Amino acid sequence: MRVRQLLSARLMLRLLLLVILLVAVWAEDRDFYKLLGVNREATTREIRQAFKKLALTMHPDKNPGDSSAHEKFLQVNRAYEVLKDEDLRKKYDKYGEKGLDEQQQQGGRYESWNFYRYDFGIYDDDLEIITLDSGDFEAAVNSGEIWFINFYFPRCSHCHTLAPTWREFAKEMDGVIRIGAVNCGDNNHLCRRKGINSYPSLFVYRAGQRPEKFNGERNKNNLISFAMQFITTSVTELWQGNVFSEIESAFSSGLGWLITFCSDSGDCLESRTRQKLAGMLDGLVKVGWMDCTSQEQLCESFQVTSGATALFPPGSSLDQPESVLWLKTLDSREIYSLAIDHLPDLELLTSESFKRKLAHHRWLVSFSFGDGSPASNEYKKLKGSLRDDHIQVGRVDCISDAELCDSLYIHKPCVAVFKGLGIQDFEIHHGKNVLYNIVSFARDSVRAHVTTLRPENFPSDKKEPWLVDFFAPWCPPCRALLPELRKASIQLAGQMKFGTLDCTIHHSLCSMYNIQAYPTTVIFNGSSVHEYEGQHSADGILEFIQDLVNPSVVVLDPSTFAEKVAGRSQGEVWAVDFFAPWCGPCQALKPEWRRMARMVSGQIQVGSVDCQQFQSFCRSQNVRAYPEVRVYTGDTRQPDRFMSYNGWHRDAQTLRSWALSALPRASVDLTPDTFRTLVLLGKDHWVLDFYAPWCGPCQHFAPEFETLARILKGEVRAGKVDCQAHHYLCQSAGIMAYPTVRFSAYMGVKRHETTGDVINSRDSNKISQTIREWLQQLAPRLQNKPKDEL
Repeated sequence: MRVRQLLSARLMLRLLLLVILLVAVWAEDRDFYKLLGVNREATTREIRQAFKKLALTMHPDKNPGDSSAHEKFLQVNRAYEVLKDEDLRKKYDKYGEKGLDEQQQQGGRYESWNFYRYDFGIYDDDLEIITLDSGDFEAAVNSGEIWFINFYFPRCSHCHTLAPTWREFAKEMDGVIRIGAVNCGDNNHLCRRKGINSYPSLFVYRAGQRPEKFNGERNKNNLISFAMQFITTSVTELWQGNVFSEIESAFSSGLGWLITFCSDSGDCLESRTRQKLAGMLDGLVKVGWMDCTSQEQLCESFQVTSGATALFPPGSSLDQPESVLWLKTLDSREIYSLAIDHLPDLELLTSESFKRKLAHHRWLVSFSFGDGSPASNEYKKLKGSLRDDHIQVGRVDCISDAELCDSLYIHKPCVAVFKGLGIQDFEIHHGKNVLYNIVSFARDSVRAHVTTLRPENFPSDKKEPWLVDFFAPWCPPCRALLPELRKASIQLAGQMKFGTLDCTIHHSLCSMYNIQAYPTTVIFNGSSVHEYEGQHSADGILEFIQDLVNPSVVVLDPSTFAEKVAGRSQGEVWAVDFFAPWCGPCQALKPEWRRMARMVSGQIQVGSVDCQQFQSFCRSQNVRAYPEVRVYTGDTRQPDRFMSYNGWHRDAQTLRSWALSALPRASVDLTPDTFRTLVLLGKDHWVLDFYAPWCGPCQHFAPEFETLARILKGEVRAGKVDCQAHHYLCQSAGIMAYPTVRFSAYMGVKRHETTGDVINSRDSNKISQTIREWLQQLAPRLQNKPKDEL
């Protein structure tokens, strides 16, 4: 019996080990895209929709009898949390799960089933409402179109109350202005940057102008009235004195006319409909109306005897009645479609005219393959949208001119900007195939210095520095990076050239440089090649390039480690990253480590050691895992003493706070007694931090205050007051929130507890600058004080 029990226990142990092994293999091989049921090209909106669909069926609340439901849904939730975030998605695409830090590998927390059913993605299924996120917000609001945007929060009851009205409003205004929505739960940084502090917040955006907030009662008519006031296109009343000059002037400018004739009988367009159409057809067709009760003879000359509406397409003539289209509808959408259908097509460019026309002028060119699509019909509006930008618009038929398109490596429909420097300097649009996105791209591209690269112009042997972005058009993080490259190229004009290479077309060239994930951004500087690791932003790119010129991280080997770190002087502190190039988390840490080094410059020395190159040395330093982050303190009596970082987060801000904690205190703790003797009765200027130990923002601000104390050392003393331990002192000082930063200048007389000026900043540089400005203003008053008062 005992033998059987022993055998059974061994069998159970083997089965348990097998299950653990299978789970580990599954965890290693799982694919986040497959978990959500989306392809690798999926947009953020498609990812959100797929996750919601799974959440409604897989959520543990809907599967109370399934003991594995929690773990299964954690994996799906984790896949969503990673893929919805552009930076995490790039790390995952490049390094897999190993490229994500430990906290992100836990799967995160999830909401109740009711949240996903009723609160998640309120407007994802509404075609008339464009869901914007941080990746496309700026392109949208700077496109030149009018945007009315609803900033909402998923848990906000008022937001849900507004939703049906917002949908009706969006349908009513479709084609007149753009109606958008921003989920501030998913785009917290964007909403904070735009000053959104209540939900819902409704703003109208116009390029180059301040946003206008809607503050009225949230019903459809009020929203329409508010939106219509921003449509500045006028509707012209035509009469005997202006009709012919107005019409001929428009025709000579390449514009058409939509005229509604109003009479006692028949139908004409209502005033609001005219105004809507004027906005929808702005720059293409002028909108006018004629009062046939007072202009009877004039209306008869147009063969109108009762209410009617006519379209005079561009190129029409009053002498050719057959060119006029008499409309049988009063619906604004139908009239808009008819007007667009009757606009002339874009200018056709052929292989004979292409080079000549693009030599000295900026062009937006649509490359098509065969029959047109509804989108190409919308392209007719581009000419009017880009007229003021002096960008001409044309098209190329790649079926008829296959050789021309092949020479440019264009094998599918696309839009490209040629910058007026010949046919070789152009940039292909890879954003959304919608008008506002194309217009924004065209305006940015002609100002930027980004070129679409091909084997013929790839900078493999160029002496000047180039930044090359290896990408795939289907990759959302790639598309999000492209506008940031344009911004960076403007700031670095004349210093560095920028190019993009489509790896779905130029496979061999990308393979030559061992490109394994998209986007991969590389800087070629003569014989030096540097791969960019950092945030998908212009600022991140600029920081990386500045770091190449003036490195913030010291590359250490065993010899320089012994000299600089082990042999450091008294008080000198070093932060060192021990890494391996093959380690995904190490690669993810690298840009944050560089950023942290710049943040602590002048206070802490920062270095890194390549443990693949110096394996024996790293073993001698007891480095057992990567990345291993250490701070070597300023006590030279114990040169080998260090602190290892064991936190969850490896972002620059968190690492900075941790590293600065190794520095000796520059501020002092104040009690009621020392506050009285040193501050109130003392003769020093003081900057004071009133805080509470339980307060998260106070903990976050603590290292910043120490930095401030070091900046102002010798000019202003720095003190901290624990308001939990010394409640009455803070109460008498009038402290109402934590942390509160107050500057108390010594003016030659005794100070009171409430003396001083509150500084509403948490940035040490800004606070020190403010204090120094105040001291400069106070200097004449301090100099005039009698010596016995000082």
